[in-house]
Amino acid sequence: MTPRRLTLAAMAGACLLSACAVQPATKPTPPAPAIPAPEPTRAPPAAPARTEVPAPPPATPLAGDTVTGLDIYEAFRDGLAEPQCDNAQERWRRHFAHAPERLGNPDRDTLALFGYVVGVLREADLPTEFALIPFVESGYAPGARSKAGPAGLWQFVPATARDHGVRIAGGYDGRLAPAESTRAAVSYLDHLYRRFDGNWRLALMAYNAGEFRVKKALQRSSNDGAGDAAPQSLPGLAPVTYAYVEKLHALACLLEEAGGQPQWRAQLERPVPILREQAVDGTGNLQAWASRQGHDLATLRRLNPALGGSWPSGHAPLALVPGRGQPGHIEADPLASLRQASAGAPDAATYTVRRGDSAWTIARRHGVAIARLLELNGLRADSVLKPGMVLRLP
Repeated sequence: MTPRRLTLAAMAGACLLSACAVQPATKPTPPAPAIPAPEPTRAPPAAPARTEVPAPPPATPLAGDTVTGLDIYEAFRDGLAEPQCDNAQERWRRHFAHAPERLGNPDRDTLALFGYVVGVLREADLPTEFALIPFVESGYAPGARSKAGPAGLWQFVPATARDHGVRIAGGYDGRLAPAESTRAAVSYLDHLYRRFDGNWRLALMAYNAGEFRVKKALQRSSNDGAGDAAPQSLPGLAPVTYAYVEKLHALACLLEEAGGQPQWRAQLERPVPILREQAVDGTGNLQAWASRQGHDLATLRRLNPALGGSWPSGHAPLALVPGRGQPGHIEADPLASLRQASAGAPDAATYTVRRGDSAWTIARRHGVAIARLLELNGLRADSVLKPGMVLRLP
């Protein structure tokens, strides 16, 4: 499989979550409760094991090029393939109940990392449902490890990581580098999404169980093709694979509902650093590189667990850095368009209707009264919204 080339921007440009040194914390804050990690999900499945998410040190405020947490949330919502929320299983709603709290916690890096992943997915034109995978896999902890072997934000096993170009050698484990593992995961998801005709649910099942297994199950089913196939219509897959889709759906519902809560939205109404990808070149020592580049060493170590030791000579790993970086370095900027839109948004806002939207969900998402939305667009309560319609927003 040929990895998808992500758009890189030299020097400037803002990649949703990078750029800048962190201000020292004034007092330590205990970490929020970690989201329980599920059983290993790579095929063939190993014996069930819980992912051990190490408790990170309190995240200090990140300064520099920023967007707001609400910008990140709306970028996520606008990129969903199926924004409607229904029939989420109560079991998984309880399991991931702390996800909104974790995302909104200003003392953690979760929102910055989430924004980085959302930006890379938006740049690749992939559904942002996929940004929920690290919640399921690792609780958005870059240094998470499972006793069964998976590691990192995306919980790759070594063989899968190497198959997708992630370097594991000489004491260096690229699975613990969120920039490198995210590139690999998005490239793989892009392949699966296109292989299954834009059906994000089947692509997700293939990510979990393996492309071959889902392909064979599709052939055994009565579906004419992959595009409209429902997960339940594919026979013979492991229960964990069907549950994988339900987990992401429950997470999406929890975040959708949290978006309607003023208190939670207020938690997101704060600056969040844009994390950039920057090559760690010219040295095999993170401390020396951080000093030369003017980055905070503790922040780099927290965001990039793979760089805690050394790495093979001739290999310049990618780091996520909160800061502008230095001239002459290649830096990814998947969220530049979001920042530009946020900085220069016109007074008259509009929204383009997507499949599954209703006046109620649009009004709730944008925090407006449904009566006002209908009045502004000359609609009645029973009006049918069609994909592609452009609605005015107050």
